[in-house]
Amino acid sequence: MGATNVWDAEWEVDEEQARKLIGKRCPQLLSKPVKRLGWGWDNTVFLVGNEYVFRFPRRKMAVDSIRIEGKLLPKLEHYITIPYPKPLFYGEASDEYPAPFLGYAYMPGDFPIGLTEERRALSAKTLAKFLRRLHAFPVREALECGVRQDHRNLTDIASRKVKLQDFLKKMERHLSPEESGVIEAYLSSLQQDRVEAVNVLLHGDLHFKNMLVNQEGIVSGIIDWGDLSLGHPACDLSVAYSFLPPGARGVFFENYGEADGETKLLARLIAVYIPMLILMQAVDDGNEAIAAEAKSNMRRALSD
Repeated sequence: MGATNVWDAEWEVDEEQARKLIGKRCPQLLSKPVKRLGWGWDNTVFLVGNEYVFRFPRRKMAVDSIRIEGKLLPKLEHYITIPYPKPLFYGEASDEYPAPFLGYAYMPGDFPIGLTEERRALSAKTLAKFLRRLHAFPVREALECGVRQDHRNLTDIASRKVKLQDFLKKMERHLSPEESGVIEAYLSSLQQDRVEAVNVLLHGDLHFKNMLVNQEGIVSGIIDWGDLSLGHPACDLSVAYSFLPPGARGVFFENYGEADGETKLLARLIAVYIPMLILMQAVDDGNEAIAAEAKSNMRRALSD
């Protein structure tokens, strides 16, 4: 899709460079093999031995996020009800690499790709309780750690709708007429331009590529906290639409706490918006499995 995608790296680190940087900061890990696991928009991820995962920023805008993670993630321990990666190693920027990096204990699990609707429903209570506690974290304490406040203008429905319409045109040949038609009809039905601002601590990027499940398909880990921010809870609550089937949403909101109509409206929109972005990158990468899962997330989000 071109060389100017928002997910394109501004710099990269390969396995050999990662091994040297990790070894310099953590000599006790020098003897362990280093393997690249993958990459997202902001970070390249390496497995060290079978025990640790290191994340290296690949864009300037991810540098502050890594620093905030290092400060805030340890403070969430008494709030988070699902396992998450806690920083164990911290590397500073240097002449060898222009950004700080973090190392965590490796978290076992699989990405929730291709799960049945029945298995997805098993995580309704787990996800709801996780988000209820996360969103209860003190806003002031998050601000003291440098967390950004609604830097993505989450409550602006009108501009997000315009962007989605543009994305839909770009992805037209990768979607069936039925898939495109459902999304177009949904966007046409959106009449509200904005919802009232609310600030809670957000994971900020809660989708299937940042979740792990156990052998039963139940969510067992939440990873990639690079979008920690303050903003509207709908950003995270979108998982009730993209991940959970319609029949499980009642259980989810019973355990999270009832959300008003504006919150649910925005949550559903974000549940279409984020998978559309994932689809765009998956097409660019040629990753058919991720593309198929992104499509299923959008279909689920628009199911009642």
